[in-house]
Amino acid sequence: MNTRRSTRFRIKPGGHITGRITVPGDKSISHRALMLGAIAEGETTIHGFLQGEDTVATARALQQMGVAIDNTGGLVRIQGVGLRGLQASDRPIDLGNSGTSVRLMTGLLAAQSFDSTLLGDDSLMRRPMLRVIEPLRRMNADITCSDHGTLPVKISGGSRLQAIDYELPVASAQLKTCLLLAGLYADGITTIVEPQTTRDHTERMLGTFSHATSRNENRITITKATKLVGTRINVPADFSSAAFFIVAATITPGADVVLENVGVNPTRNAMLKIMTLMGADIRLQKRRVQSGEPVADIHVKRSQLQGIDIPEALVPVAIDECPAILIAAACAEGVTRLRGAAELRVKESDRIQSMLEGFIATGIQAESRADGIVVEGGRFKGGDVDSQGDHRIAMAFAVAGMVSGDDIVVHDCGNVATSFPGFVALARQAGMVIDYV
Repeated sequence: MNTRRSTRFRIKPGGHITGRITVPGDKSISHRALMLGAIAEGETTIHGFLQGEDTVATARALQQMGVAIDNTGGLVRIQGVGLRGLQASDRPIDLGNSGTSVRLMTGLLAAQSFDSTLLGDDSLMRRPMLRVIEPLRRMNADITCSDHGTLPVKISGGSRLQAIDYELPVASAQLKTCLLLAGLYADGITTIVEPQTTRDHTERMLGTFSHATSRNENRITITKATKLVGTRINVPADFSSAAFFIVAATITPGADVVLENVGVNPTRNAMLKIMTLMGADIRLQKRRVQSGEPVADIHVKRSQLQGIDIPEALVPVAIDECPAILIAAACAEGVTRLRGAAELRVKESDRIQSMLEGFIATGIQAESRADGIVVEGGRFKGGDVDSQGDHRIAMAFAVAGMVSGDDIVVHDCGNVATSFPGFVALARQAGMVIDYV
């Protein structure tokens, strides 16, 4: 039996979100801290590290290449090997379900002196890789993938990378970071032009590791590095994980919750603007900065939501939160339209199609578009939802179950552990009536 596919959630109507909640550490920041710590000189400590399957896959890959990583739970110690200290793995590097790991690692390994092969699980093996391979080839990397533009990726070591001036064809923080990591090794000045601003965790963190980038409007530049310096990284709670509890609090009667120590990076938190436009009662408290990242407590109460046309400019900055936002849209009065979100079709699942099918199965009126979806506010009636192995779809419909007319059973939920270990336990603690079936 495939234990991942056999993992199912049953959510019963009722319950409401109250109290103070701390969700796990930020996945994006945890990935980047591991990679930069590995190629820095000296020790890097990561506090609040996300112990998810995706981030553990990144740590395991770096250990395969000779990096000493001591992971004792919330604290991770990395003994950096320097920019040229990674060693060839004696076997292909399997990155599980993690698209972030594979795309970022491709940029890092393109500059190494040894050959590498990158693999993943069935889902990851289908995700597009040409968007990172093509600009890396322009930088003189010797790199190939399957005829379908997917994994396995094979990198022949020893190439001397050259800086490029590259305009991203899509707004993608993964692609940007891939090229920034390659730019650490490239002769000259690498310039990346974004069509729209994407999360800037990599740029902020490079400064913390003593190799700052520069930005002029939508142009980011990085010079070839001589060294990175090990440091301390404090990882805030993951905004994308907090998103599910933000939506739960806005749609359930009597809800009043504070989400503690959440990263509220302005290139990441567009969901707050979208939800506010819909009428959500959300307030940021105790704003502060740690390890270069803005952090706050997020106070959310039950709200009367209105359907809106989601501003397209906000979509790239809220791309991972779109499944949660669409659950809010289904509970709002009127119609919500999401456009400019074609990137959702190449995530862990085709998230536009997965959300559409979930809505149909639970009684919500919706229509898909090539780059988005139109959702008519209504009432979830209960039913069975196939998450398609996508952690964010699974958690989104778990939230929907709280306000459904009958139980919602979400199938194929095993991959929730990739980004949010302990989701069910924390959801119960917060007030959701959820169990495994």
